[in-house]
Amino acid sequence: MVGFVATDEVTKEDFEAVVLPAVQELVDRTGVLNYLLVLNTEIKNFTLGARMKDALLGISHISKWNRVAIVSESEGIKTFTDLFSKVVPGEFRGYDSSELQEAINWVSGAEEIAPKSIAVEGHIK
Repeated sequence: MVGFVATDEVTKEDFEAVVLPAVQELVDRTGVLNYLLVLNTEIKNFTLGARMKDALLGISHISKWNRVAIVSESEGIKTFTDLFSKVVPGEFRGYDSSELQEAINWVSGAEEIAPKSIAVEGHIK
């Protein structure tokens, strides 16, 4: 799995320097994309360039999405994430910040092995 924490403003440069290389390395190595995003900022703090890079990430790896968890305090984001699973390949789940470890376990598949702590890779400002 690959995971990120978004705080403050998120830019296209953040996606280019942090997100895209980590995602590509995981897909190249495993053939699937298990992705965790902890949103400690509001979507409005994603610049237009970041939003475009995020959309391109989704499209460019559409057949590779396996499990995606978005951790946020926003009910709208969690609901959207849950509904997204119905229109694209893979499973998408929204989690509250108090459920972070559950989200990590689910995305990484650790819940099927044995619950344990998993390090989250990467950090967006």
